[in-house]
Amino acid sequence: MARTQEKEKVEISHYILEHVPREAEVTRIEYEGPMLSIYTKRPEILVDQSSIVAEIVGVIRKRIVIRPDPSVRLPETEAEKITRELIAPEAEITDINFDPSLGEIIIETKKPGLVIGRNGEVLQEIIKKTKWRPHVLRSPPIKSKIVTHMRHYLHSESKERERILRTVGERIFRPKLYDVGDIRMTVLGGAQEVGRSAFLIKTRESSVLLDCGINPGSQRPFEAFPRFDSPEFQIDSLDAVVITHAHLDHCGLAPFLYKYGYDGPIYCSPPTSNLMTMLQLDYLDVANKQGITAHYDQKDVRECVLHTIPLRFGVVTDIAPDIRLTLHNSGHILGSAMAHLHIGEGLHNIVYTSDYKFARTMLLEAAATEFPRIETVITESTYGGQDDYMPSRVEAEDMLTRVINETLERRGKVLIPVPAVGRAQEIMLVIDGYMKRGLMKEAPVFIEGMISEATAIHTAYPEYLGREVRHSILHEEVNPFKSDYFTIVEHPSVRQSIIDGEPCIVLATSGMLEGGPVIEYFKSWAEDQKNTIIFVSYQIEGTLGKRVQKGVSEVTMMDNEGKMAALQVNMQVASIEGFSGHSDRRQLVNYLSHLNPKPERIFVCHGEKQKISNMANFLDKKVGINTIVPAVLETFRLL
Repeated sequence: MARTQEKEKVEISHYILEHVPREAEVTRIEYEGPMLSIYTKRPEILVDQSSIVAEIVGVIRKRIVIRPDPSVRLPETEAEKITRELIAPEAEITDINFDPSLGEIIIETKKPGLVIGRNGEVLQEIIKKTKWRPHVLRSPPIKSKIVTHMRHYLHSESKERERILRTVGERIFRPKLYDVGDIRMTVLGGAQEVGRSAFLIKTRESSVLLDCGINPGSQRPFEAFPRFDSPEFQIDSLDAVVITHAHLDHCGLAPFLYKYGYDGPIYCSPPTSNLMTMLQLDYLDVANKQGITAHYDQKDVRECVLHTIPLRFGVVTDIAPDIRLTLHNSGHILGSAMAHLHIGEGLHNIVYTSDYKFARTMLLEAAATEFPRIETVITESTYGGQDDYMPSRVEAEDMLTRVINETLERRGKVLIPVPAVGRAQEIMLVIDGYMKRGLMKEAPVFIEGMISEATAIHTAYPEYLGREVRHSILHEEVNPFKSDYFTIVEHPSVRQSIIDGEPCIVLATSGMLEGGPVIEYFKSWAEDQKNTIIFVSYQIEGTLGKRVQKGVSEVTMMDNEGKMAALQVNMQVASIEGFSGHSDRRQLVNYLSHLNPKPERIFVCHGEKQKISNMANFLDKKVGINTIVPAVLETFRLL
């Protein structure tokens, strides 16, 4: 097989060399993850004559990237000095980093247009004089520690990153042993339940895992983790892992794979890469504080970072010899994606929706609806029950405003448990907007936990945000996340003054009361009926949040002396479902019944058993699509 693969690579290399101008001085052609890299001593020639590369791509049907040969690149310090001289001071460069594994100089700037120049002329000069390929990024209005640390780590491990990308490329472009066929789906988690989403797609040739989550409502590995004990799952034959978004029930166990020998890629959107790392590290921190043994460590999270290959929405990418992946916006949280798998040459197409919102919100655009082909859909149905109709977004905002105003008027305090990613930023936008318009009583708004870091990552990727907030950040230079109403709680030492202080609003993690700073506020405020806790996100069965939401009058919690004690829950409890990042019953049915082309079958997953069954029956009878309710460990032949 290795000889056949080498022969194919040689043939491709010969074709490229025949069609590339000699003066470009190509030195080698290498696999680089899902792409082919052409290393050249004069990269500016091929960048300038991009039509030549486009024609080659059309023939060999593989993505190509032009890389400067390491032998001609200037030393980093010298390259940075020249780059700064070439770029006008008005561009306001905030940082310059290098990625030796890719031969890229990463330029962070407040005004990318001035770095690029008219028709890319400034970039051309940088390539010509430094022999580094410029990668221009807009400076985020709020600095993200995670984004910075990940870039520095990838820089320090550039040799290992280079090895990984080469190995991944060789695996993707290996010659096929079998004709495409026998497409199977095995459910390893996320069926008739919410949590531990994991779906294994196998062909005769390839094996791809869609999501790798945990169930945060269970401490028993048998129930909390995907069923990797299934005979269908073989870690040694796994080609790729696709992570749709950064919530732990979809990405929380990905590092576990590297602990047990996986050396392949993770594909996700760029924002998901950063958010996923942040939440995995927080998962380890919370487990440590609660005395729970985590099933992986920081080293495994770093392996995740090294093996992650970010993909933009809409880019078709080879991830196995017979499978291509395209990510599409799902409207759930920042960077959340629907995964479209194209198997064979048009043989079978799968759309894995993961979690999606089929409606525009302040934060994000609605889920994508256009796919070239679909035969099989794997859909979520978190709110698929026959009575799961959420209020409109305007009604939800009015309800939130009313509950907050009533609490503040009686001199109470408002606690809003939120996931750090998505819901926190949505609620921040609502509070800022309504206070500015005088519709919500003004009060201090304290931001606790990872929310500030997650918000910084949001501002690093404005192109993934909804059009209004994107326009505000990019063109009006008004950042609603930096509102004067918000105060970031920088250190736990100031928490007590907030708890004892004047009426206020606190947004804190975690969203299900399963740890994090929200617990301290809850313990301090729960017994006072003037206060209110407002749930704005889904509460999984088994979590403290779900019990409080259901109206429990007493909970047992650890007190300040480390002893278990009873806590009376007298505070007001409000649940506002209209802010959910999930689609409600109406939106789910509307989305699935209007997919074009119409799929042959739909697998209904990610929801409570009764809701899934109800949803499936409706789709089967009323919409006329073969609808299946799978169980964990079941395998289905799709072709």
